[in-house]
Amino acid sequence: MTMKKGRFDWYDLMTNDTVAAKRFYSETLGWNVIKWEQGDYEMWAVGEQPIGGMMALPDEAKKAGARPHWLSYIQTDNVDATAKRAEQLGGRVHMSPTDIPSVGRFAILADPQGASFAVLQPLEVMDDVPQKAGFFSWHELYTTDYQAAWKFYAELFGWKNTSAMDMGPEYGMYWMFGRDTQHPVGGMSNIAKGQNTPPYWLYYVTVDDIAATVASIQKHGGKLLNGPMDVPGGDKIAQCMDPQGAMFAVHMPARK
Repeated sequence: MTMKKGRFDWYDLMTNDTVAAKRFYSETLGWNVIKWEQGDYEMWAVGEQPIGGMMALPDEAKKAGARPHWLSYIQTDNVDATAKRAEQLGGRVHMSPTDIPSVGRFAILADPQGASFAVLQPLEVMDDVPQKAGFFSWHELYTTDYQAAWKFYAELFGWKNTSAMDMGPEYGMYWMFGRDTQHPVGGMSNIAKGQNTPPYWLYYVTVDDIAATVASIQKHGGKLLNGPMDVPGGDKIAQCMDPQGAMFAVHMPARK
């Protein structure tokens, strides 16, 4: 099997109301919900293609102050070695490497600045994600020290810098990355001055009509945090929050 180390493979919503979340994302992003055959776990799907899942936020996580959030799973060829290396680089292991029957092995980690993510060692090759409506398209890290964070992730996953741009005095440099130098999949920057939030990852979902999607998000109880706005290349983005408090973003590619 050819592993695709460093690829974002899966996305879980950790929420305090799975019933309400299911209704919200189905109504706003058009996702279907599919029951996992082997357990009490529901998956998000675009048509029939699963892209992620949903779980109730554990009580111990709530007691530790965790709020509803999205968690991505990044592919690695050895979960145990990756978790150990993350600790050596200053990160933390929130959940030790664990097997998922018929799926693979995973662990939940945090980078040295505190942003959480998961790593996955799948048993089978996973399909590449198409760039069309309903699928995740961009991965953004907001942190307290993007240069230190970049060293951590580049060492852990072999990510390459694709480009960078100065976002001005509020955000500073925006550092873009990919599994190679030609195909960016995300970016990272320092948290805006005055924005009092801990480091976090934000994930973008492709939509066909950003204005209609944002209107639907607001109609169904979500919040618009920023945008819609134009970004270089002609794309449009908007950053949002679901009714339970999990942040996500939407992305409309430039018209060809």
